[in-house]
Amino acid sequence: MRNDCKVTDRQGGPARAKKSLNATATAAAYQKEWFSGLRARVDAGEDFAYLNADVPMEVLRAMDIPFVVNQWWAAICAAKRMTSKYFSLLSSAGYRDDLCSYCATAFAESLDPDDKTSGPWGGLPSPTIAITRLTCDCQSKIFELFARNHGADLYLMENTQARTVPPDWWELAADRWEELYDSDRLDAAVEELKALIGFLETKTGKLFDINKLVEVMALINEQENWYKKTRDLIAITRPAPVTVVDTINAVMQAQWQRGTQWAAAHAKSLYEEIKAFVDEGRCAVPNEKYRLMWLGRGLWHDFAFYQNFEEKYGAVFTWSMYLAMGADAYIRNNFEQDPLRALAARYIGMEDFLHMPPWNAQWFLSEARHNLIDGVVYMAPENCMQAVEGSYFIKKTLEDAGIPVLLFKADPVDSRKWNRDTMTGMVEDFIETRLVNGGKK
Repeated sequence: MRNDCKVTDRQGGPARAKKSLNATATAAAYQKEWFSGLRARVDAGEDFAYLNADVPMEVLRAMDIPFVVNQWWAAICAAKRMTSKYFSLLSSAGYRDDLCSYCATAFAESLDPDDKTSGPWGGLPSPTIAITRLTCDCQSKIFELFARNHGADLYLMENTQARTVPPDWWELAADRWEELYDSDRLDAAVEELKALIGFLETKTGKLFDINKLVEVMALINEQENWYKKTRDLIAITRPAPVTVVDTINAVMQAQWQRGTQWAAAHAKSLYEEIKAFVDEGRCAVPNEKYRLMWLGRGLWHDFAFYQNFEEKYGAVFTWSMYLAMGADAYIRNNFEQDPLRALAARYIGMEDFLHMPPWNAQWFLSEARHNLIDGVVYMAPENCMQAVEGSYFIKKTLEDAGIPVLLFKADPVDSRKWNRDTMTGMVEDFIETRLVNGGKK
């Protein structure tokens, strides 16, 4: 769909990313207000959990246990320019400088000997529970050290691996998840959920209500279906109405609130605002020539980087995993009869979808084609075992299909290792040699 566009107004100075959507600002404001309320609950004596992103947070949502997600907090710390201080504390404490920063940010914050309230919005409250899955050897150890520093109970969940890889998992995930996974893998995951529920009931004194989980699952489906509509609308509209600078922030913050009325309503408002842009003929970059896919985690400490290539080249980052994963990985229909099994079918595949070829490589290729992508910029952190993701196979899959890929290593949250000028030059060279002179346009 061709969008004869008017330029979208943007707010902000040159050193910061310029954002155009009210939904992005609304999400940021809500998170700050929500975090203040969470701190008040912790101060009043409630149990508080710190979770890794692949932990089934829906259980805690259904039990009304306050929690913060590890990767969200790392992103907030990076955006607030706190990570340089925290990782210096890690180094001073004798830890390796290449420790996985995404997982270790909160642990590094806990090492501050002077002021644990100097972090974003007053700092992370001291949790009583820390939960992660055994998907990575160093991740579980980081959580163990983090829990020890806070005097929290550590809870570890098992991880299983698929025996076979069905083609086009994204076509099966929403409605045919019994076909997507081995039955015994789902059985094991359900037992893990029951054990987690038993632990949380004993620890917090709160009782699990299966009917509340059904409500949470329904709200999540509502939210993710709005993301699917949003992803598909952006995919078919050229020039694009928005860029990843807006969508990553708006979607990622609301994903960690999934299962709430606010998150579902926010996802709807995001779609409606972007749809209004399309209907009005408004776009992010009127001289759009090249649509870029951003592979990897968000560059949380330098979002303005994504917009460096718009005016000079008409190169626009329109795709990120955050919106697309919401569209394809989270929806689970027909969950009412066995919501625990449906929840198991949501979380056991996340590491496969994101970090395991050919699951991830084939999905990235499908998304690149769906979104009319001209080139891929792929940031693979060198200090994270999971985020390596089979990067060779991803790059090969895309390039064999005729889609150029720039693969480089950088850190999503540790700004000490980032040089914007160097990285800008690398992407500009990629655009000039692989897109402009490579026959793409």
